[in-house]
Amino acid sequence: MGQKIKQDICIGANIRAARRAKGLGQTELVGLLQLEGVSMTREALVKIERGAQHIQASQLRAIKHALGTTYDELLEP
Repeated sequence: MGQKIKQDICIGANIRAARRAKGLGQTELVGLLQLEGVSMTREALVKIERGAQHIQASQLRAIKHALGTTYDELLEP
């Protein structure tokens, strides 16, 4: 199991904002993550975006790559 990052509402909101800015739906983003070998369901992404589930470091890295963004953008308060 990968390292989990303590989740607060900002990380999830930042992921949602970056995803929407790219014009991607949740299902599309999950598909991109699965192509990178990161197993995630749409339901898990929903929980992460709501701040209800911790995100693993490997998931955050894959989301950053899939959205073409930076850690700073995803982790800013």
